[in-house]
Amino acid sequence: MPLNVPDNLPAIDVLKEENIFIMTESRAIHQDIRPLRIAILNLMPVKVTTEIQLLRMLSNSPLQAEISLLNIKNHVSKNTSQLHLETFYMNFDQIKNQKFDGLIITGAPVEHLEFEDVSYWGEIQEIMDWAKYHVTSTFYICWAAQAGLYHHYGIQKHAVDKKIFGVFQHRVNNSKIPLVRGFDDEFMAPHSRHTDISREDILKISELEIASESAEAGVYIVVSRDGKQVFVTGHSEYDLVTLKQEYDRDIAKGLPIDVPKNYFIGDDPNKNPRALWKGHASLLFANWLNYYVYQQTPFIIDEIS
Repeated sequence: MPLNVPDNLPAIDVLKEENIFIMTESRAIHQDIRPLRIAILNLMPVKVTTEIQLLRMLSNSPLQAEISLLNIKNHVSKNTSQLHLETFYMNFDQIKNQKFDGLIITGAPVEHLEFEDVSYWGEIQEIMDWAKYHVTSTFYICWAAQAGLYHHYGIQKHAVDKKIFGVFQHRVNNSKIPLVRGFDDEFMAPHSRHTDISREDILKISELEIASESAEAGVYIVVSRDGKQVFVTGHSEYDLVTLKQEYDRDIAKGLPIDVPKNYFIGDDPNKNPRALWKGHASLLFANWLNYYVYQQTPFIIDEIS
């Protein structure tokens, strides 16, 4: 997919080195087609890293997408420069009267808090409600998946005794669900979280279907039957070194953390990590863009409802 991103976004150089087709706004304006409008609400601390990861995933499709980066209005980012945010990001007030074909809401390092205790919970709720009528399909990742399930369906998260951390085997529950079309019956995906959701709670909600789960990591992909909401509890967008960086960070802080499972060769943190999830991750995002966004969104974007 040619991705249409703001001129001079730092992620452009990294992605071009990977031979990913990036199209700047100044070039895209001359093409006589309607690209998909995809907004990314980036709640992760190091925003540039997350930008690169998600743009990499969104590139694996022939569809052109125009990317808008969003952040929380009154939250001060400690790990991303203010200049970067002012140059490339918008807040919700600036786009709330617009419509988008797709929205991605990332994870956030706030899972130790109750949802209502998160400083920007009110704005997140407003955005999630807005998305129901202004976005064709919304893709919720990790904490955002739990937040969306709680806000829309009242499903609570639960703390786990030990962090779900590593790369775990998953199974496809229903291969007829378009989101998992082409997946192997079993595949690997990374997780990094201290909380979980109960499959029994999800099964009580008739509007939801569990597309994939793991014997070790629990529920992985939940889809609303109308396709407007996709909830992914793991981090399929992570690159090769992300789990290593999280592990090294926690070790440096003296925090109790196990070696991420099925990640380092021989589960030895002194050896190299292995990326066992790239194929499934690419297909997950491509399926979402094709079946839940492109195939469903109206050509006249203002007709989204």
